[in-house]
Amino acid sequence: MFSAIALFWAACLICIINILRYFSSLRVLLSILRESDPMLYQSVDGNGFFKANGQFNKQIRLVRYINSQSYINHHDPDVVLLCERMRKQFILTEILCGVVLLCLIAIMI
Repeated sequence: MFSAIALFWAACLICIINILRYFSSLRVLLSILRESDPMLYQSVDGNGFFKANGQFNKQIRLVRYINSQSYINHHDPDVVLLCERMRKQFILTEILCGVVLLCLIAIMI
C-alpha cells in the first residue's frame, strides 16, 4: 500500500525540478533571441523578464508565442527547437501540478 503523503512529496519534488528546468530553458531561449531576433527579444521584455519590475503583459506575449506555436515559421532553427522543448516542458509541468493538487486533495480526504 502506498502512502498519499509520500506520493505528494515526491510529486512536489518532481514538479519543482521541472519548474526550475522550465525557467532555465526560458533563460537560454531569451539569450538566443537576443542574438537571432532582437525585435522579438524587445517585444517580450527580454532585459526585464526575470526582474521584479518587468512588464507582465510583455512576458505573457512570450507565453502566447510559444503556446500558439507561432515559432514554427521562425528563421532560426535553434529558436524553433527551444520553443518546442519549452512547450513540452510547460505541458509536463501543468500535468505535474495537477497531480500535486490531486495528491493534496487525497491527503485532505
